[in-house]
Amino acid sequence: MDRSNIEKIAQDPEDRFLLAKLYDKIQTGIRRNIPVDTCFLSPRELELCRYLFGETEGLHSFGGWEGAERRKLCYLPDYLDPSCLWEEDGPIVCLHGTFFEGDDLSHRDILGSLMGAGIRRDTVGDIFVGKGTCDILVSATIAPYLLEGYTGAGRTKIHFSILPLSRLEPPQAQVKEIRDTVASLRLDSIISSGFRVSRGIATQHIAAGRAAIDGLPCQKADKPVDQGAKISVRGLGKILLYSVNGQTKKGRISVVIHRYV
Repeated sequence: MDRSNIEKIAQDPEDRFLLAKLYDKIQTGIRRNIPVDTCFLSPRELELCRYLFGETEGLHSFGGWEGAERRKLCYLPDYLDPSCLWEEDGPIVCLHGTFFEGDDLSHRDILGSLMGAGIRRDTVGDIFVGKGTCDILVSATIAPYLLEGYTGAGRTKIHFSILPLSRLEPPQAQVKEIRDTVASLRLDSIISSGFRVSRGIATQHIAAGRAAIDGLPCQKADKPVDQGAKISVRGLGKILLYSVNGQTKKGRISVVIHRYV
């Protein structure tokens, strides 16, 4: 963990500012031997942090549930067990809301209303919206304010209470399984197969800066993609290279891709 690496990792001034802030926060925890947690980070920001912090002892990424997309970095001294992150006084609180089932709210509706209420995006984690219910993962520091002052999205009134993280049941992601063969594991090949578009269209999306691998933008069509990598393309969606199963008799590579729907 070296602060000088920030200049090598950051892709723009905003990255440098964020990484410097996160570095100082984690270093404070290490130096004072106290628990600290950061703001919620996007997959791209988490990937940048992976390069910066490496395998720093005591550092955990935590989003309130096992499959969380947006996560905090939490430093825990050796006298604390990671299970403390899940407790009532942990860094993340789940707000469970109920509303009239006839109102059709979306993730965008909830997030937009939070931003409209002056809540910073980096204090909000994953959001789940169902029929008449929603669960919002937030920083513990803003939970009391939201319980008192956040009453709903638009004309829809929402009644909130605190739900223990152990009782949170996020809906399963819906995926379409695609079994295919590709000439190589290049980014353009995987995008072409996963989204059922031509290689030319895939290359155009990549060149336009719309593609990202595990949250990091990539404009190289020939970038190799590893098994388990998540690829997002603005305007197309998100896919996961679920498995790579070896070569066929014709020398092509058999793959299984999950496309999120």
